[in-house]
Amino acid sequence: MPPFASGLLVLTAPLPALPRRAAGLVAAAAGLVAGPLYVHLQPGLRLGGPAAGPAAPPAGPALLRALAALYTAAAARRGLDLRVLLGPGRRLARQPRVLLAAAAEAPGPPEPVQLGLQRLAAAVYGCPPSLPALLLGEDTEGDPEGDPQPDPDATLPEFLDVAVGGTFDRLHGAHRLLLSACCLLARRRLLAGVADGELLRHKVLPELIEPYELRAAKLREFLEDVKPSLCYDIVPLADPFGPSVTDPELQCLVVSEETHRGGEAVNRKRLENGLPELALYEIQLMKDPEHSQNEEEKISSSSLRQRLLGTLLQPPRRDPALPLRPYVIGLTGGTGSGKTSMAKLLGQLGAFVIDADQLGHAVYVPGGPAYEPVVAAFGAEILNKDGTINRKVLGAKVFGNQEQLKRLTDIVWPKIAQLVKERVREADAQGKAVCVLDAAVLLEAGWQDMVHEVWTAIIPEEEAVRRIVARDGLTEEAARQRLQSQMSNRQRVEQSQVVLCSLWEPHITRQQVQKAWDLLQRRLSPEPGP
Repeated sequence: MPPFASGLLVLTAPLPALPRRAAGLVAAAAGLVAGPLYVHLQPGLRLGGPAAGPAAPPAGPALLRALAALYTAAAARRGLDLRVLLGPGRRLARQPRVLLAAAAEAPGPPEPVQLGLQRLAAAVYGCPPSLPALLLGEDTEGDPEGDPQPDPDATLPEFLDVAVGGTFDRLHGAHRLLLSACCLLARRRLLAGVADGELLRHKVLPELIEPYELRAAKLREFLEDVKPSLCYDIVPLADPFGPSVTDPELQCLVVSEETHRGGEAVNRKRLENGLPELALYEIQLMKDPEHSQNEEEKISSSSLRQRLLGTLLQPPRRDPALPLRPYVIGLTGGTGSGKTSMAKLLGQLGAFVIDADQLGHAVYVPGGPAYEPVVAAFGAEILNKDGTINRKVLGAKVFGNQEQLKRLTDIVWPKIAQLVKERVREADAQGKAVCVLDAAVLLEAGWQDMVHEVWTAIIPEEEAVRRIVARDGLTEEAARQRLQSQMSNRQRVEQSQVVLCSLWEPHITRQQVQKAWDLLQRRLSPEPGP
């Protein structure tokens, strides 16, 4: 873990030199700072010389290219919260704990440079004057020879009020470049629309999108850090247009290559509403240096959400009454989610798998623990001629009747739970370290109290319907009714430590399960002693 919780990196090199140096500088700083890592750009400043006031670099293509290089470099350091400061100084949201500068920019003895760093940070950002100041070495290889250089005299256009829209989930490098461009273009106000509600429904893994309130709060903190002089209106978007088609003061809409056509649609709506068209300023997409086979080539929130699959999203349950061995994983998911296939994969990796559906059948057989109570509660008409319970007849009695269904589950679920506990003891006797309880109704039955972690398999509704129709021969309407009678993906995810998804090719699912298993083994490994 890096030793400092936050830091301020002061860069004084000419802007055209930064793209070549960004990766090395960010890598060196990331080894020291967990984040946020603030970057103060002041080309030409002599840190070891007389004190100088802040001088922001000119807002032009050279600055945008430097920003793109810095944010791309940060994307390769997963988890690094980089914020390049563009406006007049102020107290930052997270006070820096260390000051950094590139050693190559400060030849000579380090002491005057360190003192200069401390003076600048205190004067511009209100930092304590005694913060530690360090000089970074860097690897400067990387920028291809002949890379086009921006016109040093070019400047960006200016607009009083600028608009931008997006999901802004887990604020990543491409978001930060887009928002930085907005900050450079705007003189007075930035209107940021944050997609919510139905606009999220068809996103990849919408269940893992952060709540609107959290996304809006992170967005505001970033913007107010980067350029505090602007007014920021952050609003939820319930439709693709929002206030961009009704606000008469807006002058510019910032778009990407992918959203340019959406910008054109905004302008058509504005003309229908009797408003002037907005200038469309397009930002290039940023390539993801680490995208995998099933991810987008650009830096995107979708890819970041995919990388969360198989990882620990919230801490495991700590229940002193639950023995640590065997460690029990409760694996759940809706119909068609691929849960059963995942359970088999976990069994192949060494887990002791307990199939709750099989145990559910066992409790109903004559002599089983639920047999007599169920017959007493629902009558002999549910029996076949051979005395076995006719599950279809019983199902018809409880289908659509919540009171009768609860009556049945209050009998059956505790009996299944008893059998599960017996199987866990059996696994312990066999020396198994991990049990997987494969149970579709794990959360509905309250069985999370029997497990250390809940793992949930999810799948988009349309894909689940397709699978159910193909597998069970149901109509599409019947398949949807079955899904709607179950707990939703989002409800399951909210109660889960680990989430898996079988939307892609089988080998991608295997990779997810292997990743989840490997991370579990790390969690179960004893911490090394001092």
